[in-house]
Amino acid sequence: MPKYQLIVIGAGPGGYVAAIKAAQLGLEVACVEREAVLGGTCLRVGCIPSKALLDATEKIHLVEHNEFIGVKIAGAELDLPGLMAFKDKVVKANTDGVNFLFKKNKVTRYLGHARFVGPNKISVEGPEGTQELESERFIIATGSKVAMLKGVELDYDIISTSDQAIAYPKVPETLVVIGGGVIGLELGSVWNRLGTKVTVLEYLPRLLGGMDGELSKAAERVFKKQGLDIRTGVRVTRAYAKDGKAVVEYEGAEPILTERVLLATGRVPNTDGLGLEAVGIELDPRGRIPVGMHYQTSVPHIFAIGDVIAGPMLAHKAEEEGVAVAEYMVTGYAHVDYNSIPSVVYTHPEVASVGKSEEELQAEGIPYKKGSFPFSANGRARAMNDTEGFAKVLSHKDTDRVLGIHIIGPRAGDLIAEAAVAMAFHASAEDIARASHAHPTLAEALKEAAMAADGKPIHI
Repeated sequence: MPKYQLIVIGAGPGGYVAAIKAAQLGLEVACVEREAVLGGTCLRVGCIPSKALLDATEKIHLVEHNEFIGVKIAGAELDLPGLMAFKDKVVKANTDGVNFLFKKNKVTRYLGHARFVGPNKISVEGPEGTQELESERFIIATGSKVAMLKGVELDYDIISTSDQAIAYPKVPETLVVIGGGVIGLELGSVWNRLGTKVTVLEYLPRLLGGMDGELSKAAERVFKKQGLDIRTGVRVTRAYAKDGKAVVEYEGAEPILTERVLLATGRVPNTDGLGLEAVGIELDPRGRIPVGMHYQTSVPHIFAIGDVIAGPMLAHKAEEEGVAVAEYMVTGYAHVDYNSIPSVVYTHPEVASVGKSEEELQAEGIPYKKGSFPFSANGRARAMNDTEGFAKVLSHKDTDRVLGIHIIGPRAGDLIAEAAVAMAFHASAEDIARASHAHPTLAEALKEAAMAADGKPIHI
């Protein structure tokens, strides 16, 4: 029976990063993944393919709407199979990259479904049969799966999840998206740009419920201008296929007849069939694996990270936890600063946040200052003809320490990195304001927002 110092179950962003880091630190590591390609949901059917489609369709949109900058392009047309081939090529480059990194760092890979059969032993059921592996330690990094919604009858074709919505064989005339969160808005934007009439049904009173309210309201205004039919405060009761179409029923209105339905109401931990009962690990009421400070479960040599534990279901959060666990195993020390983990919605404009929202600060009774700066007053944004949105800095009223930064606008997902660094190193708004930012750049909007927190922006 093969024996290792560490076996990682799952090769998504958390799992593969943990495996590589542990191997770099000198451990003998194996990783078990049930899918044929490495990278998890993120690389295969999530973050990476959706971003390929988002960037490509944004370019298509720009080609079709370039008259305002003096560029007229005639005869441009969509090649959907070509677009999907590009998306698949991007995915393959990334998954092949993880495979290369496993070989480079001498991580042994096993293909199959892992199940605990003892405290130090798992069975791996793969295409060539079942084998047992033994290890001193384990990391559970099995990610998440689509959350089901009562009454929505998935057939994974007409009524589907994001897995299918990144690969529709033709552009649908109509699409109903159930859920106004990150996944629904990103994929809704993709198909809207390609000509689909998209309706978004969100149960909560506003879109992007976990983000700063001012950001959410601004995003909703922009998406409506782009042609998305946004309906909030909506409770979907049923969705079913009928005569090659789909019918979506929700309270207080007539049913919607549509060509396709995308269920995007969130995700839940993926812990099915792991044999946790064999080692005495119990799940919390939300199906997550409880862990302590250093990600240890109730069985000290079994760790868990990523979407199977509490916290936001973000690939980069899982990566940070993967590094932390590997370092803890070798050095006895590990730390993840959850206050400085950003969230991004890759629509256009992009929406990005790090730290506390205004609503959270108000609920916690924390005194704060606010500074905002619109991209309409930013020279680079004007030159790009991309002026929707603003940057907002929230800092403590007494100490000026940055408590949260929120951006909606061009390249907000890239700009938020500076904000995350500022928060990680306990910067003040004045620290950001006094740092020189190249001109003309979009990042100057963040500098000006930091200046505005003290009431003294220059360019507005």
